[in-house]
Amino acid sequence: MRDDRSSLSDRLANGAFLAIMGVARLLPYQRRIPAMGWAFSHVIAPVAGWRQRIRDNLALARPDLSPAEVEALVRAVPDNAGRSLAEIYSADEFTDRIRKADPLQGPGLAALEEALDSHRPVILACAHFGNYDAMRAALAARGWPVGALYRPMNNEAFNRHYVPAITAIAEPLFPRGRAGLAAMLRFLKGGGWLALGFDQFDREGAELRFFDLPTRTVLTPADLARRYDALLVPICGIRQPDGLSFKVHVGAPIAHDDSRAMMQALNDDLEMLVRRHMDQWFWVHRRWK
Repeated sequence: MRDDRSSLSDRLANGAFLAIMGVARLLPYQRRIPAMGWAFSHVIAPVAGWRQRIRDNLALARPDLSPAEVEALVRAVPDNAGRSLAEIYSADEFTDRIRKADPLQGPGLAALEEALDSHRPVILACAHFGNYDAMRAALAARGWPVGALYRPMNNEAFNRHYVPAITAIAEPLFPRGRAGLAAMLRFLKGGGWLALGFDQFDREGAELRFFDLPTRTVLTPADLARRYDALLVPICGIRQPDGLSFKVHVGAPIAHDDSRAMMQALNDDLEMLVRRHMDQWFWVHRRWK
């Protein structure tokens, strides 16, 4: 059980977010999304210590960047995070825009269509890039069976409204834990498509490479793909220059091999994507420890 100080801190943080989001909701969508990006970049990031963490990660992974390039990313990365959260809390408008645009594309799209026709399970390997819920919205808009595993937030007060917000974009959702895992596996074995993240440090994961640095990477997406003969594809929602629209890129399927090789292929694919869009990956994560 958390102590009272932690609970009070959670309540204060949750109250601050709800206040900011409440003001943002008064704005039309086209102004709300960039406004939340500005708030995260200029208010949340400095208070939360994100700026220094971004600098530290860039010093490890991209020491070739100039100081000006680093400082631009220090502001752009939280901006993208704020926009993404505002989009999640604007579910109807967000999903309606995705549905009308039908932004799915990429070399793996035909493989998804074949998997749908054959009722083959699919593992959608996703990262904290662009807006990771853009791909769920795009797949659900076509009526395709996309579910996702999620980790409940440590802040219980925040979690009480965050889960309904992400559920409104697409469902089913499966919380980490025994009950969620059992339901997730039933869904997958029945031909469902499961979105799984793989870009955070996992203490129990395999030591693989990312930006040519050693880091622990979860093997679960590859393990499940092999166990259930599921298609494994990288997928991401790439924010476009207007800051509001997306292209949802479906990468080429990852060939079944040993799990380490499959996950290294996903790490390599993500690295190429991040190098092309440095501002869209969540450089705040402690990816290297």
